Amino acid sequence: MNKEKQRINAELERMRDAGITRKDISDGYHTFGELCYHRMILFSVILNKNAEIAWKARKHHDGTMFDGDFICGIETPQGQYTYHYGIEYWGLFRVKELEFAPEYDGHKPGDVVRLLSL
Repeated sequence: MNKEKQRINAELERMRDAGITRKDISDGYHTFGELCYHRMILFSVILNKNAEIAWKARKHHDGTMFDGDFICGIETPQGQYTYHYGIEYWGLFRVKELEFAPEYDGHKPGDVVRLLSL
């Protein structure tokens, strides 16, 4: 890791220790909290418009889940893509509810381009 990345990571750790969350951090235009909310709204539109291949579940395939969260996803022609969101946003996703999410296929953030195959 180069020195600039180390400096930025150290500053982020200092901010975290001071009680500043990533949701409060801004690039001068938007906070990360706003950007995450925008991403969630956009993902809900994608899933709702493709409801026949989308789903949501309160538990992972193995029965676990992060406190207060749910998982939702879509099965694209190139593979699945998923996000976790707070349970308070459950109703935004008007897709089929599964007892357990499909098994994770190993997708990574860079695989977001799978959504272009829809």
